[in-house]
Amino acid sequence: MNSKTSDNNLNKIIDEYKFNGHKKFKLIVLFGLLGDFDSFEYAINLKSFIDKNQDKNLDIFAIAIGNQNGKEKFCKFTGFHKENLIVVSDNQIHNNLKVSRGLDIGLGGWINMLLMLSGINSFKTIKEVIRGYTGDRKARQIYSEFDKIDVLKFLKFSGNSFKKVFGDGYLRPFELATFRLNNMNEIIQNWSDYILNEEYLPQRGASFLLNNKNQIIYKFFSNDVLGYSSNMRDPLGFLPNLIKE
Repeated sequence: MNSKTSDNNLNKIIDEYKFNGHKKFKLIVLFGLLGDFDSFEYAINLKSFIDKNQDKNLDIFAIAIGNQNGKEKFCKFTGFHKENLIVVSDNQIHNNLKVSRGLDIGLGGWINMLLMLSGINSFKTIKEVIRGYTGDRKARQIYSEFDKIDVLKFLKFSGNSFKKVFGDGYLRPFELATFRLNNMNEIIQNWSDYILNEEYLPQRGASFLLNNKNQIIYKFFSNDVLGYSSNMRDPLGFLPNLIKE
């Protein structure tokens, strides 16, 4: 499939799901399963970007593999707008747009996903997992000192704990790992709603930024677990300069 065919398929999706929007730019995100780590993390970051940039000329739409129950819980947990999220039952749209299906050695989604989490055919994953524990001086902190953090329902503390031990103004050690553990806990507790079909566990995602003529001005295809952006230190860093007035 050539680039022009892929672009045409994206325009068909825009028409089919009425991803028209009213602003100058639109970001269309393909999540994998609703219950994918990347789907949760990306959606929360998008919600944060929207909250901080209400004046930006950007509409955001997303498609994920899932069902309506999962969509309701996903949007409640992440804050992503329900009206801007479409759920589908398979990965046909992903295939049409040449999005990576992830590793497939023929032994089922679980085995494929576990291998990817160990770095097989997902080369950036281990580095990103380690960064969650070691912190990153070049990335922004996640929790303010006033945030209440509830991990696994028995470990409760405030964001001030990170500040007391590690200071603030950067991504502190264990901060990203804590954030991801909280997401994982939500997924596990609602597994049947978030994981429509385990076959799609390895399915990766993509992002497409379009102008008001529906021309693609930026695109990114993920190949790795915990790799939904080209720059995981600043996952939405590509947006501000591209959507300038």
